[in-house]
Amino acid sequence: MQAEALAEPVAPTPISVRDEDGHINAEFLAAIEEAIELGDGAICRDLARNLHEADTGDLLEALNEDERASFVRLLGKDFDYAALTETDEAVRLQLLKDLSNEAIAEGLGELDSDDAVYILEDLDEEDQAAILEELPYLERTQLKKALDYPEESAGRRMQTEFIAVAPFWTVGQTIDYMREAQDLPDSFYQIYVVDPSFKLLGTVHLDKILRTRRAEKVTSIMEETRYAVDATEDQEEVARTFERYNLVSAAVIDDNDRLVGTLTFDDIVDVIQEEAEEDFMALAGVGDEEISDNVVTIARSRLTWLVVNLGTAVLASVVIALFEDTIEAMVALAVLMPIVASMGGNAGTQTMTVAVRGIATQELSARNMWRILNREVLVSFFNGIALAVLIGVTAWLWFSSGGLGIVIGSAIIINMLFAGLSGLLIPIALDKFNIDPAIASSVFVTTVTDVVGFFAFLGIAALWFGLPL
Repeated sequence: MQAEALAEPVAPTPISVRDEDGHINAEFLAAIEEAIELGDGAICRDLARNLHEADTGDLLEALNEDERASFVRLLGKDFDYAALTETDEAVRLQLLKDLSNEAIAEGLGELDSDDAVYILEDLDEEDQAAILEELPYLERTQLKKALDYPEESAGRRMQTEFIAVAPFWTVGQTIDYMREAQDLPDSFYQIYVVDPSFKLLGTVHLDKILRTRRAEKVTSIMEETRYAVDATEDQEEVARTFERYNLVSAAVIDDNDRLVGTLTFDDIVDVIQEEAEEDFMALAGVGDEEISDNVVTIARSRLTWLVVNLGTAVLASVVIALFEDTIEAMVALAVLMPIVASMGGNAGTQTMTVAVRGIATQELSARNMWRILNREVLVSFFNGIALAVLIGVTAWLWFSSGGLGIVIGSAIIINMLFAGLSGLLIPIALDKFNIDPAIASSVFVTTVTDVVGFFAFLGIAALWFGLPL
C-alpha cells in the first residue's frame, strides 16, 4: 500500500498527429473535435499549439466547416496563421470569412511578408483593405506594395524582410548589426549591399562573412548580383532561373534596379509545385479546382471544356454520317472503327504531353523543333506499322477477311502519323498565339485523331471493297 502511495502518476501517452499513411490521425482528430465541442481552449492548446504549420493546415482541412473558426479562436495567440498557406484556397477563404478583421490582422502581423501576401491575395479588395487598416503603417505599406504587383509574379512571392548594408560598412559592423537588430528575417542566406538610393550593388554570402576579418569592408568580399529577379517577372520564369543556376536565394529588384525583396528556395519549391499541378489539371480540363471545392464550383469549372468536347464529338459524328451507307453495307466497320480513333488519340496524347512539357521547360524551341518533329514522325510511323500488323491480323482472324485487315492496318498507320504531327504542332501553334497549350491542346489533338481516323478507315474501306459512299 505504501509503495502504491509513493508511485508517481503515469502521464498519458501523447497521441500521434499522423497515422502510418501520413493522414491526420483519427484519434487525434477526434480529441480536437471533442475539445472544440466542449469549448475547452486549454485542451486545444495542449494538443495543437506546437504543431508544424503543415500539420495544422491539414488539421484545418480535416475539420468540419463549422469547427474551423472555433478551433482558431480557442487557440488564440497560439494559432500560427502560416498554417493558412498550407490549406486549399476554399478552406482558407471560408475560415477568413468567419474570423474578425482584428484577429486576422494580428495573426498576419506575426508572419513573413510573403506568407501574409499569399493569404491576402485571394480576398476581395474590400476585405483586403479592411484587414490592412488594422495593421501598423509600415507593415500595411509593405503589403500594399506587394499586392500591387501582378498575380503570380516575383513581387507577389518575395519576402520584403532582408538585410541590406552600405558599401562602406565593415564585416565587423555587419556582424554587430545582425546580432543587435530585432527585425531580421527568420532565415537568410545572403546580405545585400546597396547605395543610398537602395540600388543593388552586390551580394555577400554568409559563409564569407564568417570567414573574413572584422576590419575588411563588405565590398572586398562582395559578389556581383548576376541573377537578380525583376519584381514583375512571372513566377514560373523565376522558378526556371532557380533551377537552371541552382540558386538558394535571389534578390528582387524594381524597374529602377532598387532592391525591394528577396526570394528563397522554399518559396520556389511552392511555385514549382503550383505550376506543375496547374498544368496537370489543365491537361485534363478541370481548371484549378481543389479537393475542398463544393459541387457548384467543380461543375462550373468542368462544364466549359465538356461543352467544347461535345462540339468536337459532333464533328467526328458528322464524318461518320458521311459514310452511313458504307457502314450499312459492312457492319464489321462499325465494330472496328473505334479502335482506329482510340489508338490515334492515345498516340496523340503521348506526343502532346512531351510537347507541352518541352514548351513549359523551354526545352522545345524553333532551334530544335524540326529535329523533334522528324523524330516524332518516325516514332509514329514505326509504332503505326507494329500496331497495323497486330490489329490487321486480329481483324483478319475475327472476320475471316484479309482485305479488312489491310484496310484497318492502313488506317492505323495514317492516323498514327497525324497523331504524331498534331500532338507536336498543335501545342506549338497554340503557344505562338499565347494560348496555354496545357489547357487547349487535348481538345484539338483528339479532334484531329478522331476525324482523320474515321475518315481514313471508312474511306479506304469504301474504295477497297467498292462500297457505296
